[in-house]
Amino acid sequence: MEKDTLDPWGTSAVKNYERLQSEFGIAPVGPLVKRFKKPSPHMSRGIDFGQRDLALIADAVENNKPYAVMSGIKPDGAFHLGNKMTADDMIYFQSLSKKAKVYYAIADVEAYADNGISFAESSKTALRNVADILALGLDPEKAVVYKQSEEIRVMKLSTIFSKGVTNNMLKAIYGERQIGLYMSALVQAGDILMPQLPEFGGPKPVLVPVGADQDPHIRLTRDLAVRYQSDFGFIPPSAVYHRLELALTGGYKMSKRVPESGFTLDDSAVEASRRVRIAFTGGRDTVEEQRRLGGRADVCPVYDLYRFHFAHDDEHVKLVYHECTEGIRLCGECKQEAIGLVKGFLEEHHKRRDSLMADAKELLARSRKYLMSAGTQ
Repeated sequence: MEKDTLDPWGTSAVKNYERLQSEFGIAPVGPLVKRFKKPSPHMSRGIDFGQRDLALIADAVENNKPYAVMSGIKPDGAFHLGNKMTADDMIYFQSLSKKAKVYYAIADVEAYADNGISFAESSKTALRNVADILALGLDPEKAVVYKQSEEIRVMKLSTIFSKGVTNNMLKAIYGERQIGLYMSALVQAGDILMPQLPEFGGPKPVLVPVGADQDPHIRLTRDLAVRYQSDFGFIPPSAVYHRLELALTGGYKMSKRVPESGFTLDDSAVEASRRVRIAFTGGRDTVEEQRRLGGRADVCPVYDLYRFHFAHDDEHVKLVYHECTEGIRLCGECKQEAIGLVKGFLEEHHKRRDSLMADAKELLARSRKYLMSAGTQ
């Protein structure tokens, strides 16, 4: 039986999420959904499929205790739809409590190691990325944004962690890799565990929202948290995993490395519409077959656009699925509706993001000042 390979730096895809959960010990989200008074669309639509210790976050919300939400996004270009999914989860879990703080790492070390992007170029891209996440709804008053390469605590932690791993351990998790990628994995572990340092309030639950392909980083960091628990009091980080969106060109994963497989939040409404218009679908070969057999929404990237991002609400998602699979809806009209939703979102997002560029710059400056002052406490 073919196994899914989880490669956080490649184009690996997931074809069987149940098998993935069994192989890597990822627990389902479903049993915990009822503990969140207003589940996110990712939860209610089954996009967030798996978790590790998500109950710790539910406990913190219910008991009004502090927790952190931490994730990193590579400044390797415009925000794409996969970045948006991570951002949406960060924003949702931040919104659940006044005591929740987001730590957003601009993953410039990983961008250099994986993509060869210079730190100077990363800085230019990062500002626009921060404006993107603000436009999506991040509360800047409860957020800290920083560059990996500039945060000395992250670098110190990664150096400490390097004493606790061997080449064989990293090879078992990631396969044969250049040393730079192994180093960037240790830096990410530093990112995830930094919110538990004394200057940030000490040990607390930390939730990391990521795509399913990023689980190797979570497993490594949880192992390191246990190894260094006696030194730092670390609580192994929690994680919530979202499904990978189907590529518009067909296949199991959108990828920035294959531009036609999706679109970015920088793309014009016209360009994004073009890509949706020519997208692969789960439709049948003829109209007669579609009416008789129904469409295959479960393998349709256009349906994914509704489910993951652009449907008005859960009832809208259910309606699209029902009409597709019952042969009521044809692919052409489904694409036209999706194009309208995508155009409306992008046009509004562009306006909001452009109006928030100064706020993004201010958030970066305020975060830098906060981090510097935390170092003197």
